[in-house]
Amino acid sequence: MQLFYNSDIDNSASHFVLPAEESKHIVKVLRKTEGDILHITNGKGYLYEAEIIVADQKKCKIAVVSSKKELEKMYSLHLIVAPTKMNDRYEWFLEKATEIGAHEITPIICEHSERRVIKKDRMEKVILAAMKQSHRTYLPKLNDAISYADYMAKEQNGLLFIAHCEEEEKLELKRRVAADKNVTILIGPEGDFSPSEINTAYEKGYLPVSLGQYRLRTETAAIVACTTVVMINNG
Repeated sequence: MQLFYNSDIDNSASHFVLPAEESKHIVKVLRKTEGDILHITNGKGYLYEAEIIVADQKKCKIAVVSSKKELEKMYSLHLIVAPTKMNDRYEWFLEKATEIGAHEITPIICEHSERRVIKKDRMEKVILAAMKQSHRTYLPKLNDAISYADYMAKEQNGLLFIAHCEEEEKLELKRRVAADKNVTILIGPEGDFSPSEINTAYEKGYLPVSLGQYRLRTETAAIVACTTVVMINNG
């Protein structure tokens, strides 16, 4: 099954016109024509089966044949991850976290961050492509980049964890996480969180966790954390 995305499709109407870019891809590249069936998600949990009525490269018209909604998970996973020095490493993390099952991602700018500007449009395209490739029907939310101080000023709730490299007693993440709970995990930059940032997190209720015996890159740590939470909730 090839999955397409259109945020406008919903249950309010039976016929829709797809955007020009997607219409061109469907008709010209994939050579779809009238009568062919498409599978489309709106990123809100719905999967639609639709028939092509008018195979126009600029305005492909479809008729919804059926729809079903994926049950929402009993938990949510919010990954707060500092941008990496190399963009491609962060994009790799976004792709894999989407495929694995992250629900929300926030790039956070820390004291030791080497990259302080991100290209959100590019990141959203990476997430969208990964959602379609993995046949997910929920599009993960990508927040604007935010400074560490500004993020910590927000209300915090759920299970809160911070993964840092300071030598101190930590429990493994898999021993801290409980199923069916909302989870937030902080992952710092290549230079790690500063001592003051770690203390601020503790004051806000974050607990230190270990992701294994070895020191991991930022993007690797984020994927290990993501995988651990998803497996505990789907085990």
